[in-house]
Amino acid sequence: MEISLKPLGREEIHKLETALLVGTLLRKDVLEAIRSESPVDRLTWLDSLAVAAGALARERAGLTIPRIAEELGRTEATIRNHLAGRTEAGRLVRETYERFKREGVNIPWLGLESCEEERRRIAELEGKIERVKAALESLLKEL
Repeated sequence: MEISLKPLGREEIHKLETALLVGTLLRKDVLEAIRSESPVDRLTWLDSLAVAAGALARERAGLTIPRIAEELGRTEATIRNHLAGRTEAGRLVRETYERFKREGVNIPWLGLESCEEERRRIAELEGKIERVKAALESLLKEL
């Protein structure tokens, strides 16, 4: 799945937004922080990350702060704070974006890469099983 860092249109915005959210959530430091929170605080954290990811994806698409705020149902001040990295969520999502710029968007969960790798591995294991079965059958015939 191709994910543009400069999205054009709704579908590309949503792909980038999802990649930013998932990429940020899968960081060890973020997972540890979320696990240590109470359920209520955890929801607040996740919501903040989702808003920050949505804001950054829309900013990269060229939307204005008022439009982003309207689409995400947050105040313009909240959106500005996330985009400027003045919130923890905004800072983390920005770091994820910068990593994507350097290394490319690589989240196997979002594409077929992991499925293809798993299919290849399954086929390889099935081949080994067939060879072991054939060897066992040959040994049983000899007995």
